[in-house]
Amino acid sequence: MEFNNISTKKLSAQLDNPELILLDVRPSAAYNGWKLKNETRGGHIRGAVNFPLTWIKDLANQQLNSLLLSKGITSKNAIVVYGYQDDNCSTMAKLLWDNGIRNVFIYEAGLGEWAADPSLPMDYLTNYEKLVYPEWVENLISGRMPNHDPGRKQMLFEVNWQGFEKYEAGHIPGAVFFDLGSIESAPSWNIHSNEKLLDFLLAQGIRYDSLIVLYGRNPMAVARAASVLMYAGVEDVRILDGGYEAWLKAGYAVETNVQHPVPVADFGRSIPGHPEYIIDIDTTKALLADDQGVLVCARSWDEYIGNTSGYDYIEAKGRIAGSVWGHSGSGPHNMENYRNLDNTMRSYPEIESIWQGAGITPDKKVAFYCGSGWRASEAFFYAYLMGRQNIAVYDGGWLEWSQDDSNPISLGIP
Repeated sequence: MEFNNISTKKLSAQLDNPELILLDVRPSAAYNGWKLKNETRGGHIRGAVNFPLTWIKDLANQQLNSLLLSKGITSKNAIVVYGYQDDNCSTMAKLLWDNGIRNVFIYEAGLGEWAADPSLPMDYLTNYEKLVYPEWVENLISGRMPNHDPGRKQMLFEVNWQGFEKYEAGHIPGAVFFDLGSIESAPSWNIHSNEKLLDFLLAQGIRYDSLIVLYGRNPMAVARAASVLMYAGVEDVRILDGGYEAWLKAGYAVETNVQHPVPVADFGRSIPGHPEYIIDIDTTKALLADDQGVLVCARSWDEYIGNTSGYDYIEAKGRIAGSVWGHSGSGPHNMENYRNLDNTMRSYPEIESIWQGAGITPDKKVAFYCGSGWRASEAFFYAYLMGRQNIAVYDGGWLEWSQDDSNPISLGIP
């Protein structure tokens, strides 16, 4: 089956057509900003929707239809499929055709030609470098990273709550195990004191100027570790998008050797380097009283309206009065609204659309909360990737707030 081609000139002329949808079939890393094929500019054509070709084989027809609909792709639209010049865009075009979407074109010149013309608009994830991909990690640990300072300390951590047996069974070569139980614990699940946090960082060999790459099997846990390291003052914290599963899908090797960190004597600066990233209950109350402040509930809808507390160790139901729902997922262990089917970060324009609809705009001071910090940390890290400036995690969350009867709560649909 052959599909009509659209030229760069015609595509640029149609870019503001609301009935036209651009479908970018490249990997999410390329869409976000990484130059995977040495293109002149990184990122994607302005307004494009990301739908990597690799997703196709993992989707049943019902899932595919649902996903297309969630991205606004219907038979009423004209669809332009593009990728790199050597991508098999016709595969996606045929898939759309088979699902009743017939007004389909292919931009055969590809992203390379578009990026080479600085007059043509492109967008990218502001801090895309902090969200890395498997090949980038492979290049780093094998010493093939271009422009990398060989004198700079770099460390790779697999993050989990306990779960050391999974790490022993197989992990990315060179990775050290990072147990979240070393920086937070019951009953509050708040992060430990600055003194204890410093002791942990030194024992792990982490300095403020280290390059720290985190990955795991649960994006919430990984983001929790990232938010704490950023709070402490580590300047370059990165996360492997898609985690351990993305590494395996990319076909890279794993090892079972237990790696041990080399402790350091000095962090290099005082802790916390960024106290504004993790805030306490008093700062949260001040935020709620600020006309420019927004407290975002990163819990499920059932938790937000008070149908369930979400946790077996939290009895109270409801939400912090004045907080807005920022979406998350179907329960305390899910963040579907922020992720793709492969557990990579959801397309950032789609997250931005969710937030805009809830009044979580870039001009506001924003703090995220959940039960006790994990989901809030994932939302926080995505906000950081998107270039948001005044962002924080309310560490105590619903657990701390609900334990004091004097703290106002709300129930039901607002």
